[in-house]
Amino acid sequence: MPLKSTDNFTEMFNGRVDLHSHTNCSDGGLTPQELIERAVNFQIDVLAITDHDTTAGLDIAESYIKDKNYPITLVDGIEISTRWHNFEIHIVGLNINKDSDELKRLVASQQASREQRAIDIGNKLTKCGFDWAYEKAKGLAGEGSITRAHFAKALYQHGVVNNLQAAFDKYIGKGKRAYVKPNWCDIQTAIAVIHQSGGTAVMAHPIRYDMTTKWLRKLVIEFKQAGGDGLEIVLPQMNNQQRDLMLSFCLEYELHASLGSDFHYPSKWSDLGRNLVLPEKSTPIWTLWQ
Repeated sequence: MPLKSTDNFTEMFNGRVDLHSHTNCSDGGLTPQELIERAVNFQIDVLAITDHDTTAGLDIAESYIKDKNYPITLVDGIEISTRWHNFEIHIVGLNINKDSDELKRLVASQQASREQRAIDIGNKLTKCGFDWAYEKAKGLAGEGSITRAHFAKALYQHGVVNNLQAAFDKYIGKGKRAYVKPNWCDIQTAIAVIHQSGGTAVMAHPIRYDMTTKWLRKLVIEFKQAGGDGLEIVLPQMNNQQRDLMLSFCLEYELHASLGSDFHYPSKWSDLGRNLVLPEKSTPIWTLWQ
């Protein structure tokens, strides 16, 4: 259930906060239990689990925290894939009610689209000479939702590519031989369902979309018009110019600010809670939860 404002609510968010992370219920490398262990070891005070188009890891993580009596607050979240023009835009739902009927219906629809896309990618990779790709990717996904990252890992493990990024660059990235256009919901639908589930809608990692500043501004404006609540303006790897641009969008369009590592697996480039501090002029997304 969504967090309730308490006497120590503000104090809780004065600690280390990371509002964007993944488990192996989608394309993360750790189980929900392993992610919680890592978060506790990194002294994270508040963590949001935001798997792609699924909430499957939330109950597991919450039960584990209670069993271990860990001093960490879990924010229920999800990262919803959407389509906007020719871009795939991710909308993070934070402080959601994971049992919302509207959310469950959207998750089911998104998962069906994700599975069909995986089948189509598998068929294209078969034509490239890799008839094992779908089954291998499906096996890597396990009980979690299948993503292109699982195909990348399958190609890497079979020695087809030298690293995971090369799989996207050569086969499954936009415009490549095995790319399949996704059939996600639109931004308006994602925001509406997040609100219906009692949550707040945050645009994930705006600086990572391959678009000009003009197009990014257009995206932010339409996101705001659709009822979006905030932007994820702080990530582990950002330069000062990017940080200033993201803050300016929040201030200009009266959007709240969020922050997250977008953690998938341990890496020297990024980890839970790393370099996550909101600018003083921003209004934190969690002020909407009080």
